[in-house]
Amino acid sequence: MATATTTTSKAADASSVYNQLKTGTSTTASKMQEASDQFLKLLVTQMQSQDPLNPMDNAQVTSQMAQINTVSGLGTVNESIKSMSAQLLQMQTMQGASLVGNSVVVPGNAIDVSSGSGVGHFELGSAADAVKVEVLSSAGKVVDTLDMGAETSGRHTFNWKPAEGLTDASGFRFRVTATSGTANVTTTTLMRDQVSAVSSTATGGLSLQLKSGGTVAYSDVRAFGG
Repeated sequence: MATATTTTSKAADASSVYNQLKTGTSTTASKMQEASDQFLKLLVTQMQSQDPLNPMDNAQVTSQMAQINTVSGLGTVNESIKSMSAQLLQMQTMQGASLVGNSVVVPGNAIDVSSGSGVGHFELGSAADAVKVEVLSSAGKVVDTLDMGAETSGRHTFNWKPAEGLTDASGFRFRVTATSGTANVTTTTLMRDQVSAVSSTATGGLSLQLKSGGTVAYSDVRAFGG
């Protein structure tokens, strides 16, 4: 009877360690290895103490051993992925830092006016028969209209020169409307801005601080240089 009690107790211990491995309670590689070694020791002791008239199920033991190897392997893979993610973030941070002082094209509707002319960008979700760009003052008043004609889907650039004497200290904006037949085409306004600083976000990404005062995610950059 004492042998049966000991066997049952060790079986419960082995099962407990196995479940810990299976459910991923041990989160680090060292803890995973320690729990795996403990399970194997308990399993050997359990097999040595088993009742000859009621032996362990070989299929179950084999299955548990195979799953332990799988879980241990996944623990190693997870550690490798974490290491790779850290390296990628470091590379992205270095790349982002190199952007400081350079121009990027990002979502927005400001027209970058310099040396008497301005430039803007937009994206079309699909081809359009007619595209119109309206230039707006900071107060929202239309001060000029550009007929772009038919355009393909994708990103496009336009140049605009303010009429003589037309100024706006707060800067000009623009909006785009596009149609294909009687249907409206999805448009996205883009602007050129300069990166003034780069910082990391709480989720592990990069955030670009722009000269205009805005902030965009690194993933939102449509083009570099503009």
